Amino acid sequence: MNNFDKKIVVIASLLGAITIAIGAFGAHGLKKLVAASSITSFETGVRYQMYHVLALLMVGWIAQIPHATKKWTVRFFLLGTLCFSGSIYVLALKDYLPISVGFLGPVTPLGGLLFILGWLRLGYGMYRKDRV
Repeated sequence: MNNFDKKIVVIASLLGAITIAIGAFGAHGLKKLVAASSITSFETGVRYQMYHVLALLMVGWIAQIPHATKKWTVRFFLLGTLCFSGSIYVLALKDYLPISVGFLGPVTPLGGLLFILGWLRLGYGMYRKDRV
């Protein structure tokens, strides 16, 4: 495993630990603070974050994925996690924040688009791998 692949696995591992902590907060602490609809949204953010932690692990472990494909897939997945899950977490807690965060509403679908781009880049990179 090369250094870049190790970095991907380390980042995915740390993000996985953070995801578990955020999920535990959502399951135990958040229920006392916010409405059920906010909890449902929060759980969606946690679920999608964990999906992409697992995908990042896969990208780090599979040696056949071209380097450029890995690089762009990791970027899209990390930015997607930040935008999609991050905005959901903040919006779920909006009543407890000292500033208005309504502007983050459009960031959630942007994060979803980044996830889609990451998956498409991974597929395209693998499709092109032996054709070049």
